[in-house]
Amino acid sequence: MTVTAPQETTVPSTDLSALMREGSRAEHTSAENSTFMTDLLDGRSSVERYTVFLRQLAVVYAALESVGDALATDPVGSAVVDAALLRSAAIEADMVFLSGDDWREIPVGPAATAYAARVTETGDDPVRFLAHHYTRYLGDLSGGQAIGRILQREYAMAPEGVTFYDFPLVPKPKLFKDGYRARLDALPLDDVAKQRVVDEVKVAFALNEALFAEIGAAPSLVE
Repeated sequence: MTVTAPQETTVPSTDLSALMREGSRAEHTSAENSTFMTDLLDGRSSVERYTVFLRQLAVVYAALESVGDALATDPVGSAVVDAALLRSAAIEADMVFLSGDDWREIPVGPAATAYAARVTETGDDPVRFLAHHYTRYLGDLSGGQAIGRILQREYAMAPEGVTFYDFPLVPKPKLFKDGYRARLDALPLDDVAKQRVVDEVKVAFALNEALFAEIGAAPSLVE
């Protein structure tokens, strides 16, 4: 008689961070495989186009950090808001280095405007704010670190032009990210609220993809 060992059943995680990661995997992959991003990472883009991209991010991070300030003492928002992550000052320094003091004259396109507006809306909905905070800042501490190195290697950009990817107050990104996810998982959110976060993460990646597409297809932003 042949005895068949019982198959192990994997129980899906109910941790919010895992739900966010797994629930948005397709949207994440689609965004990172956009033409603009693949060209940038493969060395086929330009410093000028990257500078325009960073200009768009300036308005997104201004919205993120404005909402973050407002939610710094909120029971939900305070789980992720951290001064060590703030990027606006670094973006401004990079933009001055790359484009001069008049960098704000570079046009901001509809995609970045829509993205910033969506983030601003979350000031009244901290659960949705978690999604945008997670998507941008954990991305900066993950794939963003590789982007910073590629910009210096493939485009000969000086370190003074890529401080956006430098987190002096986060000496060990992996430990920081582990703690960040633990704080998300500790939030007392029910299944409905968790699904709202996941749905908004998908929106955040879609907004990023729209931003990439606009920069790749709109020469008027680059010229």
